[in-house]
Amino acid sequence: MSRVGLTFVVLASVALAGCGGSSKSSNPIAKGIDGFWSADLQTSDGSHVLVFNAVLAQASGAALSITSLSIFDPSPCFSSATNSSGTFTVTGNADGYQTGPFTMTVSTVSNTNDQSVVSLTGTRSGNGRISGNWTVTGFPGCNGNGTFLMSPPE
Repeated sequence: MSRVGLTFVVLASVALAGCGGSSKSSNPIAKGIDGFWSADLQTSDGSHVLVFNAVLAQASGAALSITSLSIFDPSPCFSSATNSSGTFTVTGNADGYQTGPFTMTVSTVSNTNDQSVVSLTGTRSGNGRISGNWTVTGFPGCNGNGTFLMSPPE
């Protein structure tokens, strides 16, 4: 076989070896929690108690950075400035989303011992949303619990 023929066979073999693959990864990276989120907290009878938006970002380990927190549903329990913290522990992925347990706490900033604190405990599932239960304690009349749903913008 001539050098030209041998070179052609080698190049054709290399080219054909690359043709069997797909341009998509067989193990795509699941979408993380980073981004803008909207939360709706409801009581067991379906009444809306609190609606807020926030930007979440995975910080160090499971810790979340929570910024741009805006409470929209007027609530006497959260009418002053707030602090927030949270965690998201990635335990798997489903349908293109990182999944796992989620917690978030929002508390009012007050010069007195009375403050309102809402605690969310839930799970991010394969539909990309976070759902679970919430409780609120604090100022007189600011006690309760229910379910919540957090969604990224569609």
